[in-house]
Amino acid sequence: MILRKGEVQVGKSGLLVLAAGIGSRYGCLKQIDPVGPNGETIIDYSIYDAIRAGFDKLVFVIRRDIEEPFKETIGRRLEKRIAIEYVFQEQDALPAGFTVPPSRKKPWGTGHAILMAANVIREPFAAINADDFYGRNSFQLLGHHLQSRSPDYAMVGFVLRNTLSAFGSVARGVCRTSPDGFLESVTELTNIEEDGAAAKYTDANGQVHPLTGAEIVSLNMWGFTPTIFRHLSLKLVAFLQQHGQDEEAEFFVPTVANDLVASEHVRLKVLRTPDSWFGMTYRKDRPRVIESVRQLIARGDYPERLWT
Repeated sequence: MILRKGEVQVGKSGLLVLAAGIGSRYGCLKQIDPVGPNGETIIDYSIYDAIRAGFDKLVFVIRRDIEEPFKETIGRRLEKRIAIEYVFQEQDALPAGFTVPPSRKKPWGTGHAILMAANVIREPFAAINADDFYGRNSFQLLGHHLQSRSPDYAMVGFVLRNTLSAFGSVARGVCRTSPDGFLESVTELTNIEEDGAAAKYTDANGQVHPLTGAEIVSLNMWGFTPTIFRHLSLKLVAFLQQHGQDEEAEFFVPTVANDLVASEHVRLKVLRTPDSWFGMTYRKDRPRVIESVRQLIARGDYPERLWT
């Protein structure tokens, strides 16, 4: 791959892609649904951006029931370009003494998914969702942070209005930051919708609250050192003690980040990106994603054929 002006090779940085989600609102296996002109998926564009930002190791978190189609569609065309490992997020992958509620169908959430990679990641790494398009600037920002070998964790922060879907509500982690750009708190809000040029969200009691649209939000694009696995292990036990028999509860990364920042165990730098997010939350999002990719290709951000 030829680097463009201003791009750097970082080296010894991992990328963890969370691809074990069920995608119930989308209606099919959206992780491998093509959106590019030559069958490329959102994952392909994320990996392309990561490689040109210097990431040199790739770990996929998937479910065993999608292993074959995932490796055939995604893995085979990437394995000659970057080192790849696979780990599996299974419901019964729990600490000793805990069991899965018989009626539970959901995975245990993003915190649990990241913890599945504890035995294969030894370097600073980024963690992203498989079905979110983050943009080249976002990977450059995170790559530079990881290259610095800072002990601080990091999160790429997006402007809320750049992250909404026209076809339904979304969940976002709304961030409060210090004057020097470190995370003070992140509040997970669900049922966020467009409201003219602004936004709004509906809380659990059905009350509607206004948002400006300029809030900085988390889209699960994180930068960690391997110390995160120790924190996740401890927090997972506490989560299961309280919610282990709840068939709907999920162990989310923003909750862990909140706790660690509040207790001053870590500092977490918020890296603000100008990129617009788009993703495949709903099936109706797909045409917009395809058109957005086409525009980025026309602008010269990506080649017509991604992997040549």
